[in-house]
Amino acid sequence: MGREGEEVQQLVLEFERRHPEVHVRVQQIPWGAAHEKLLTAYVGGAMPDVFQAGNTWLPELVALGALEPLDERLARWPTLDRGDYFPGILDTNVIEGATYAVPWYVDTRLLFYRSDVLADAGSPEPPRTWTAWTDAMMRVKERVGPERYAILLPLREWQPPVILALQRGGSLLRDGDRYGNFQSPPVRAAFEFYLDLFRRGLAPRAGDTALANLYQDFARGYFSLYISGPWNIGEFARRLPADLADRWTTAPLPAPGDGYPGVSLAGGASLAISRGSGRKDAAWELVEFLSEPAQQVRFYRLTGDLPARKAAWADERLPRDRRARAFWIQLQSVQSTPKIPEWERIAAKVSQYSEAAIRGNLTIDQALAGLERDVDNVLEKRRWLMRAAGR
Repeated sequence: MGREGEEVQQLVLEFERRHPEVHVRVQQIPWGAAHEKLLTAYVGGAMPDVFQAGNTWLPELVALGALEPLDERLARWPTLDRGDYFPGILDTNVIEGATYAVPWYVDTRLLFYRSDVLADAGSPEPPRTWTAWTDAMMRVKERVGPERYAILLPLREWQPPVILALQRGGSLLRDGDRYGNFQSPPVRAAFEFYLDLFRRGLAPRAGDTALANLYQDFARGYFSLYISGPWNIGEFARRLPADLADRWTTAPLPAPGDGYPGVSLAGGASLAISRGSGRKDAAWELVEFLSEPAQQVRFYRLTGDLPARKAAWADERLPRDRRARAFWIQLQSVQSTPKIPEWERIAAKVSQYSEAAIRGNLTIDQALAGLERDVDNVLEKRRWLMRAAGR
């Protein structure tokens, strides 16, 4: 999908040299259309033998019966060590005790920030706790004035409030993922912290519209901190002015208290095999090949996507990249969102109610009660199916 679909063809050439009896046809699909195309292909019985899938899509594809379980093949993989994968990332591929995909590349979210602005505001080191984070942002705000902000939190992004809730130890769902749990004290405390960033004027309420000029606004100091993923290492390097090259960097997320870094989301993409494939052995050989540390290093150099296997991080380029090394630290502390098919719809509800509270259309109590009610409605079919299955 996306750029990966273009660059992977260079790796496929080497695979075909090793396996002359196999020809791989790569179909490149835009990320925005990929989820729908996979579902359409499943309904039409035209799934690819091997395909890339976003980690949050896996529960839905498993529920449809679209994916081949891989545990037996993994057990026979001579060079595999499950410990060579980041535990939180590997866990996203395990649904109800079975492994359905292999991590291909990883991502998570952490802080991108203007190190010069924070240093001028009295924070030469990145904050490690929520208290230090808030203090640093308050000092930045005092320094930059009323027309600029400390942090950009786009209103349509569900990830920041969810990350904060996970950091507080909150469970987003309860009772076997049958009901929402957004009014629980840990989740409420996280949302309170999140909303307070807007109330104090540390983040702009029009944050969603600023994305069109993200790099320009970061360069001119409209905001100085931003929660984002590894794809933006390359984008920031390419799009920011040359004189800012040494004035921005990355850092793991602060934690509510002790235990730095704070938890972030387990993201990335995995390689899966269609259950209906007639070429599963050849498909698995391709998965094994693309999972080799050497191929993951090549892929990183082609795309900037961070390797899923720890052995690949021994490559000399990664340790020298201080911005990538922050991701290594953060990836030791990641957690998946609830592994249920309904998560994408629930995430959209989180965005909807968070924005309503940020804009002052709902109080925090009204927003969380409404969110929980809507999530319970989304999960109604899940409860019915689980009751029917005697669970």
